[in-house]
Amino acid sequence: MAYGKALVETNCARCHAVGTTDESTHPEAPPFRTLSERYPLDALEEAFVEGVSTGHPDMPEFQASPEQIGAIIDYMDTLQPE
Repeated sequence: MAYGKALVETNCARCHAVGTTDESTHPEAPPFRTLSERYPLDALEEAFVEGVSTGHPDMPEFQASPEQIGAIIDYMDTLQPE
């Protein structure tokens, strides 16, 4: 989980809220804890494999290795409400 958290803090936190209570700094960047309301987490895994290039209009393209994708999804799963 620590590896996934470090990845999202490095690559995503400048726009997205990546914790349980923080707010996104970009108005069109949803908090990671709410992404499962829009997309099943397994669908996000597929998007990461293909290279995330959609989202908010100025979101940079993000590509990750399978190991990184697994770590990110595992971390995101810890953010979901029970």
